[in-house]
Amino acid sequence: MFSLKPAIPANVMHEGVHSGGSALAFNPAGTLLASGGWEGRVYLWSLPGGKRQAVWQAHDGSVNGLAFIEDGGVLISAGYDRRIVLWDLRGDGRASVRTESPVTSLAVAAGRGLLASGHDDGRVIVWRLQDKRRLERVGQKRLHTRRVRGLAWHPGKPALASSGRDGRVMQWTIGGGVVEFPPPSTYSRSLVYTPNGRTLIGSGWFRLFRWDLEARRLHEIPTEHNGIINSIALGSEGRHLASISRQTDSAVYFLDPSTGEVIERFQPHELCGGFVALSGDGRYLATTSDDASVRIWDLERPRGKRTR
Repeated sequence: MFSLKPAIPANVMHEGVHSGGSALAFNPAGTLLASGGWEGRVYLWSLPGGKRQAVWQAHDGSVNGLAFIEDGGVLISAGYDRRIVLWDLRGDGRASVRTESPVTSLAVAAGRGLLASGHDDGRVIVWRLQDKRRLERVGQKRLHTRRVRGLAWHPGKPALASSGRDGRVMQWTIGGGVVEFPPPSTYSRSLVYTPNGRTLIGSGWFRLFRWDLEARRLHEIPTEHNGIINSIALGSEGRHLASISRQTDSAVYFLDPSTGEVIERFQPHELCGGFVALSGDGRYLATTSDDASVRIWDLERPRGKRTR
């Protein structure tokens, strides 16, 4: 079921980019967008115009995580082929590691020099960016019994949240213990922390999940999404949450992260939604989907005629 209410059209639409879109990341300056897909290619798009700057074959299989480091001069990609690779912006590999299990999610804490990878076997591994070595005390413990879906670094302390297809949601501190939160009604596909670090937000079928970290209490919030909320991204000030859904709809919204109410509607994709990303300065919104397109909204430009 698709909404008939007017939606903001994308400023840039690239069709037929990936066989299906699976990952997005903006550089810190908001001048580049990286996209990855099922076929293993990575594209770089310059902003604001969205012109293709580079493309290369990064993985044998889907790209399941992207992140910029070193002030945007290096791009990290993670794939189902069990590789994590550091690239320069021409697509030349600088370093890589091979893992025991396919990589299914990625999160970087660049200021702490740490990278976390979630895996198909349920394991979460933390790596030091400086020497690409894993922190063994973290990597020894398998937190989930099934595929890891969501990873997020706490904004104020060296703690990491993870969610898996087993329904479990946990937060654990580097060198410390693990705290498990109440499980949601459906497993959480994505995780983000609020800027103050007091709340963890996840997403599943139709709903947002909000965990009060101090009280360890879960509150489930209904939304207008008519399918799985597959990916979420929180604005830097925490006032709106970008979301995209799949299965029975491909809606793209800005939601109120506290109430789930729709703040703004964006042009939906033709097929199931894949991934959503916001630039750090809040200027750009990007999405990708099973329809193989990459779409970019420049939120500072005058809005065109809304579509239905």
